[in-house]
Amino acid sequence: MAALPFTATTSNTSNSSGELSTKYSLCRSDWVLNREGCCIKTAEGKGRGVYASCVIPPQTVIEVSPVLLFTRIEYEDYGRHTILDHYTFKWRDGRMALALGLGSLFNHSSHPNVSYAIDPAHECIRYTSTRTVNPDEELCIFYSHKLWFDPVGTTENSEPQVCLDQSDQSEFLDILAVDSEVVEVEPWDTGNPNDILEGEALPFIWKKLQIDAEEESMEDIRTMQAWAVDILDSKYIATMLKWLKQSGLESDTLSHLKRIRKRDCISTLLLSVSSSVPLLPTNVDIGDPYQISVPCNPALTQTSLVIKNTLWPTVYAPRRKWEPEKWSIAKVQWAHDAINHILRKTVQATSSDELPVVAHIPKPFEDEALLSRSFTAKDTRISTGHPLRHAAMNIIRNVADWRAKTSPADLLPDPLKPVASPSDGSLGISDTLCNGTNYLLTGLTLFITHEPCIMCSMALLHSRVKEVFYIVPMPQTGGCGGSACLPALKGVNHRYSIAHWRQREGSAAPAHLDERIDA
Repeated sequence: MAALPFTATTSNTSNSSGELSTKYSLCRSDWVLNREGCCIKTAEGKGRGVYASCVIPPQTVIEVSPVLLFTRIEYEDYGRHTILDHYTFKWRDGRMALALGLGSLFNHSSHPNVSYAIDPAHECIRYTSTRTVNPDEELCIFYSHKLWFDPVGTTENSEPQVCLDQSDQSEFLDILAVDSEVVEVEPWDTGNPNDILEGEALPFIWKKLQIDAEEESMEDIRTMQAWAVDILDSKYIATMLKWLKQSGLESDTLSHLKRIRKRDCISTLLLSVSSSVPLLPTNVDIGDPYQISVPCNPALTQTSLVIKNTLWPTVYAPRRKWEPEKWSIAKVQWAHDAINHILRKTVQATSSDELPVVAHIPKPFEDEALLSRSFTAKDTRISTGHPLRHAAMNIIRNVADWRAKTSPADLLPDPLKPVASPSDGSLGISDTLCNGTNYLLTGLTLFITHEPCIMCSMALLHSRVKEVFYIVPMPQTGGCGGSACLPALKGVNHRYSIAHWRQREGSAAPAHLDERIDA
């Protein structure tokens, strides 16, 4: 008991012999192991397990178990010869790990009500309920598709249900692939389909688009040369500001900077970033213009603001906190079905000697009016001998061809003819078409086996795709965070969301692709 990272409380009830009576077979409030209401009892044929003594809401962290790590040599020489061999698993750096506390007592289930996330930095495992757990219900996790023991109470050869956020455990699988056949995972049937999943409960990781640097040191601050002039008499400040508005020198380039800087008894007016010396009015008693270094960007943090203000008074414009869209269990299932679809198709692509890259655009989850059918395309560079026939490019082309065939010819806009607005100021058909028709993927989601290359990522940006989900990152060639992140580039006129679908090791799905190849 001393090794457990919790305090167990029992009652002082004794039996007839005077010994302390602790009944594991009953999940009682006097044997609660933590504040979340976990307790231990014994089930016939399974041994000890973790049970709920009260109602546990979904997304509740029910246990944080530190792990005991063994070196490979220690484990080979000693650990594997003991009972520890039944409870240890491989840590990310190759060492063997033993979960302390309740971590090693969770039993396996193909329909788990608990998920987990490994925290390598703190050497612990966090266990979270995936749905509402009722009193006296066993808390179970999903161990693996390749179990080293015979599960109790499950049907042989049954296909386990994958829990949503067990991505960090490399030994467990999210997407099943056995040899050349991809096996579909059963639908999630736990919880209300409208329940919202967030953070680690999602089977994918959102990529944050780091658009602007925070510039929190003087060395990081980007500057530019601007013209300024000192106004010795403050009574001329209003006159010079009025003149500046009429001079044509103002531009958005300096919109993040204050126009007037006051130091001691001298006020300085920021004029412009023009290459030539600006011509000043001669009827005002001011100095000659000179160039100074000013910040190129507004201050995103308080630290950056203090530093930038030493150069020139700067506007404080904190970046809006990135808030991902809410995803329900039903929507996650929609995405999971799309992932399973491209995994099946990538097997077919491999058998036909094509590159194993497959893209899929399903009908939207919430607004099928945007697209009445789904599309799937594979990479055809090998069979066509065409270097541009990437999967993402092919699917954009397929959507374009379909829209051209299904849209009435008289409603398609002429790209060379300007569209006139209705005289009454309302939004007419021409305006609607101009806003949507030319953007092929507006409001749509792309699922793809491998991170799209820079060319495809830019094509997706121009098509106004809503979001991109990929399984395999391509660090050398990817355009969604690998070698570059196209939606995060400064100056682009559209940004789409990017998510990395969590994949577990130990499976051949999707097929391997050389990291040097543009997907």
